[in-house]
Amino acid sequence: MLGEKIRLKRIEKAMSLKDLAEASGLTSGFISQIERDLAEPSITSLRKIAEALEVAVFHFFIEEMNENPVVRKHERQPIQFPGSKVSYELLSPDLNRQMETFLGKLKPGGVTCDEPMAHAGEEVIFVLEGEMLIRIGNTTYNLSEGDTIYYYASIPHQIENPGKDLLSFISTITPPRF
Repeated sequence: MLGEKIRLKRIEKAMSLKDLAEASGLTSGFISQIERDLAEPSITSLRKIAEALEVAVFHFFIEEMNENPVVRKHERQPIQFPGSKVSYELLSPDLNRQMETFLGKLKPGGVTCDEPMAHAGEEVIFVLEGEMLIRIGNTTYNLSEGDTIYYYASIPHQIENPGKDLLSFISTITPPRF
């Protein structure tokens, strides 16, 4: 299903596999395997594909536009990558808004992406529980429960859970790009 959504968006954008590979920095063969559901992309690879296709990562996981402004707990759109220590739930009704909000959960020792990533816009994160190390450019910040950080998402950033407990946080991004 993920692969099919990527392929459909690539075709909609009139991009060949080679075009997408060049725009994302991945190989045509790897993207082909993803599109045929023979390989599962890492968070970093999926972010690169989403950026090249000019959509948010959540675009590949959301079933349809939601006209209802309320998102019930049991209706949240989840994202879980196999073998990853991070999971996300979309708290916004859909991605057709000026911002998106999601709940992130990161297991001890986990990181949100293999390498610091940047995207257009601004982001604010509120730590619900646990301990967070967030690298923004060349600076690292240590946040705890109740702390908030605001930054320009165009600066490469990466979140790590250095603690022994689950890290839970709420992130709001504008424009929607995650």
